[in-house]
Amino acid sequence: MLIEIADLLDRTALREIREIAERGDFVDGAVTAGYRARRVKNNNQLSKKSAAESGLGARLAGALNGNAQFRRSVLPKRILPPLISRYAEGMAYGPHVDDALMQKPNAVRSDVAVTIFLNDARDYDGGELVIGSPFGEQWVKLPAGAAVAYPASTLHRVAPVERGTRLVAVTWVQSYVRDPQQREILHDLDRVCRKLADSQGEAAETDLAFKSYSNLLRMWSEP
Repeated sequence: MLIEIADLLDRTALREIREIAERGDFVDGAVTAGYRARRVKNNNQLSKKSAAESGLGARLAGALNGNAQFRRSVLPKRILPPLISRYAEGMAYGPHVDDALMQKPNAVRSDVAVTIFLNDARDYDGGELVIGSPFGEQWVKLPAGAAVAYPASTLHRVAPVERGTRLVAVTWVQSYVRDPQQREILHDLDRVCRKLADSQGEAAETDLAFKSYSNLLRMWSEP
């Protein structure tokens, strides 16, 4: 399931984050790639020291945690501090799958990957996030401030940047529900529950829908 989140960051937050990135030190992005992905990763990343000193990772993680759509669809248990990635003209990230366990020894299982777009789509050509699925590739390029969340278990890539610079934040989430199909069922049922609560708040069927959601979450979650 691919979830697009509009307006995760407002204009003020975007401006401040871009200013921090402009002042920070960028390093070769391959240093944070896994063994297999390292060979196809060609970008730059804001150094962890620069991000930590500015509190940027915590700020972005807080924005995700504070977004109701993100919480309902991803059911986050742990969110890694996001990395700021920059792609100049000619840079790309070839097909890869994210590491299953990150930030060892206190490992986070990467159930969901998240990309937050930090500059406008008109600032660069190419640079689409391309996510594999049973229905073919899905190409994603969103406005500044928007985010996309998708299963980290998928093969995905970043198409070459043909003009300009692509600036994004990327992170990974361990969900209370590890199975993507179960998360999708819960997400759909949550939408049904909310619709019923608005239109038939006193109906017995509304209570049954909420009961089913709660019991499925109880059955599938891993506290």
